[in-house]
Amino acid sequence: MGLGPLSTVSLAAARKTAAECRGQVKNRIDPIVARETRAVHIVAGVKRRSFRDAADEFIRDRRGTWKNAKHAQQWTNTLVTYAYPIIGDMDVRDVDTSSILRILQPIWTKKPETAQRVRGRIKAVLDAESVRGNRAPDNPARFTDHLDRVLPRTNKRQQVKHHPALPWEDIPAFVRELETRPRRAARALHLLILTAVRTNEVRFARTHEFDMAAKVWEIPGERMKCGVTLRVPLSDQAFALVKDAMAKVKPGGYLFPGIKEGQPLSNMSMLKVLKMMERSDITVHGFRSTFRDWVADCTDYPDSLAEQALAHTISSSTVAAYRRRDMLDRRRPMMEDWAAYCAGETAQILPFTRAQPAA
Repeated sequence: MGLGPLSTVSLAAARKTAAECRGQVKNRIDPIVARETRAVHIVAGVKRRSFRDAADEFIRDRRGTWKNAKHAQQWTNTLVTYAYPIIGDMDVRDVDTSSILRILQPIWTKKPETAQRVRGRIKAVLDAESVRGNRAPDNPARFTDHLDRVLPRTNKRQQVKHHPALPWEDIPAFVRELETRPRRAARALHLLILTAVRTNEVRFARTHEFDMAAKVWEIPGERMKCGVTLRVPLSDQAFALVKDAMAKVKPGGYLFPGIKEGQPLSNMSMLKVLKMMERSDITVHGFRSTFRDWVADCTDYPDSLAEQALAHTISSSTVAAYRRRDMLDRRRPMMEDWAAYCAGETAQILPFTRAQPAA
């Protein structure tokens, strides 16, 4: 970090500031964040804004954009129950990591699904306040590279190594740009995002797997990592993509054929699309994590429904039950909401950029 220009900051002043910064680092305080926080306080003056007021405004502003009328009440209920008793009357500028941990630690392992929703909603409110200039940009409710260093793992999904993924906040803008790409691989990537399936499940998709009347894609078990057939409900956007692709290929052939006759897209084709979009920082597989995080942070769909959509944790002992009850009808509205969000139809829910950790 810089201490100021040589023309205005004396050597003695620079040494004093440097010593203060070293003291902050020793006490595990980020000096850049501390400086930004002081700046926010100076700009805000004596004006006080409680977290409760900020959350109420956040919910009020977005109430009309949420498709589910119960969503606003669910937001309010979780915050009233878990967040407000600890930070409701606290100035948004003063909400810190210790406050967040006081909220989450009692429920993190006992009610992991609820805890993740509470965390995501607090994070959303604080992110919005940062954009408004009411607090420093560092968000104490962020999970990656922050709370995950303290809070214990609660399930198998958190123990796996994640592929670099696009933050769900950035999906609408990403999809808008993706739609301008003419390549067949771009259409394949778009379908992958909308359906939250794996790369090979899209690459080897054949036209006969799609029931266009029922708007269902049935992926054979031999192509699934779990070895079990997966029925994927097609959202309106996914259905349109499939219909357009089918019109350009032979019946029974690959939905997205490769350059060579009778071959599917190469296993690098969608990755090349990301590179052309200058997004080498993420992976194709990571879009499954993007979808999963969106479900946890922005919706009230149960974890089990999202895990079913991702065909996770299906062991041989549960194959029969899975085939009988794949929750297709319950998954359909979730995938429609996801597709609508990707298309920007509900992007106003959280119209801000994810806060970045201090450098």
